[in-house]
Amino acid sequence: MKKLFTGIISLLLVITLTACGGSGKRDKNTLLVAATSKPHGDILTEAKSILKDEYDIDLEIKILDDYYIFNKSLNNGDVDANFFQHIPFFENDIEQNKYNLVNAGGVHIEPFGFYSKQIKDIKELKKNDVIVISNSVADHGRILAILDKADVIELNSNVKVQNATIEDIKSNPLNLQFKEIKPEILTSAYENNEGALVAINGNYAIDAGLNPTKDAVILESADESNPYVNIVACKKGHEKDEKIKALVDVLQSDKIKKFITDTYSDGSVIPIE
Repeated sequence: MKKLFTGIISLLLVITLTACGGSGKRDKNTLLVAATSKPHGDILTEAKSILKDEYDIDLEIKILDDYYIFNKSLNNGDVDANFFQHIPFFENDIEQNKYNLVNAGGVHIEPFGFYSKQIKDIKELKKNDVIVISNSVADHGRILAILDKADVIELNSNVKVQNATIEDIKSNPLNLQFKEIKPEILTSAYENNEGALVAINGNYAIDAGLNPTKDAVILESADESNPYVNIVACKKGHEKDEKIKALVDVLQSDKIKKFITDTYSDGSVIPIE
């Protein structure tokens, strides 16, 4: 029944996108972009007036919250671009579903954090504690790398961190138990105290009112070498379209970088250089 309900919701989201101009018959000056509410939707909202003033492009923003609808809808032509995902998620989704999509440009990084209602420091972790993580395999390497760096676990040295899975854990001294759930209910798991640690990515943490630098027990370090850059994606062959290029240029502009830095002064969202 749960799978049936999820399928119905996903179908309704696709139908909604189509009803909102997803048929590919949009005005030549209109650009329809799907995004999560925060921070992507807020950043796009800031970019809206710049695109209009400098490029005469009318940006329409479609807010979604199901990660697995975005690329499917983009591949179907229901939207012109999306802005919600980091590169490993994108590459994995492309490989799994054979979507004809490309990375049009990176915009920012959202440091991943581990949150808890049970402990204040990772030294307080106990034997057999539950760690709640995303069921998206594309997130596993990132999550496990943070725990490895914090000396909570040890990963096999011969595995590429980006591709690491639970099976690649070489040492787990506390016999920590990993519970995998859908990314969009991770904040609920935190609120319901379902684990000693709950790994929540930046946009869901922000949406739930969490402050990564203040509330996270462990926070991912964010620098220019971080591979988990959030990107704009579009259909292959459209990355050089004037509207797509304009969108990426604006999102990488100094104006938007300043907006991101000022709005997310807690370091929860960092523009790339």
